[in-house]
Amino acid sequence: MFAIAFPTSVRTGTRFAQTGISPDEEGRGVVVRQSILLIACALVAIDARAQVATRADQQVPQVSTGAASTTTDHEQPATTRRGADTATFRSNVDLVALNVVVTDADQKYVAGLNPSDFAVFEDGIQQDVSFFGASEVPLDLAILLDTSASMTGKMQLVQRAAVGFLSTLRQGDRALIVDIKDATKVLYPLGDDFDAARAAIMSTVPKGGTALYNGAYLTLKELAKQRRDVAEVRRQAIVVLSDGDDTASLISYDDLMDVAKQSGIGIYTIMLRSKYLVTQAAQRGHSYFSQSEFGMKALSQETGARSFFPADVTELPSVYSAIAQELATQYALGYSSKNPKADGAYRRVIVRVTDRPGIRTRTRAGYLAARMSRMAGTN
Repeated sequence: MFAIAFPTSVRTGTRFAQTGISPDEEGRGVVVRQSILLIACALVAIDARAQVATRADQQVPQVSTGAASTTTDHEQPATTRRGADTATFRSNVDLVALNVVVTDADQKYVAGLNPSDFAVFEDGIQQDVSFFGASEVPLDLAILLDTSASMTGKMQLVQRAAVGFLSTLRQGDRALIVDIKDATKVLYPLGDDFDAARAAIMSTVPKGGTALYNGAYLTLKELAKQRRDVAEVRRQAIVVLSDGDDTASLISYDDLMDVAKQSGIGIYTIMLRSKYLVTQAAQRGHSYFSQSEFGMKALSQETGARSFFPADVTELPSVYSAIAQELATQYALGYSSKNPKADGAYRRVIVRVTDRPGIRTRTRAGYLAARMSRMAGTN
């Protein structure tokens, strides 16, 4: 509100008889007081209109649990098409966004499904799907490369495989290239200049340690920010390549997992295995599986993605190809939760395809609901 400071004589209402002021002077004082009051009323009215407009803008929700803002003019799920006429959806409600992979009994991807084919449950309660899109929904893809000293001798093959993966992106998609050493560095910010993204990949040089958790954590934060700043519905995914344990992160694994649950972004992990360690484990009669590999696999499962453990760097092209094929066949679903509580609780999500025996679905396991204090801070 505007603060109006009135003159002392106006505030106290002193009479002319008490001060020796003539009636004419007092009359002029009344006119002055009336003029000041009129100006004050006008300023208050202007300020009130400004506050109403500000509150209206602030009521547009900020996505904090992996939700995507959309608009639907009808109660039926909205759909999108790829290309220059791709629809942009906005809404005054938060949608829980899900990237869903559907496979048959032979593990082949199933295409051509409609919104009515899906049933979404949150904590056992069926939800109403209000947004639906197939592979036409554009993709924001973050490629994270471990370029620590342990990657010496592998970088040329890693670079070629990553560039090949980048080439699978389509018009409307965007890429983010992140270099992970002792520190995390964005080599190419999120954008659609794929030539610049290729150059960024080819510029990587192996040295230093591995701050893997730091890199994944900061990338999740950056993609979440991008989603809040852009109203268009976009799929998001992270693909992390590393060849060993985290050696330099300040962020803990638990912190990383918490942010991953909040974000709703699929994290595909590729962990290059040491031939020596795999051979040693085999000689002892058991399979090799490190603590780092276990953690990365759990991260992928929680976010509805996949984890890969190639034994040789030459397998990378086929691994990246498998991920690209999956991303190209995803379905994008969104719903507004029927649970109105803003309690920060974890909510379990299950997606099923109805009336199609043998069909399996994969999506993120759930999400963390927004807390009231956080929601109040955005209004």
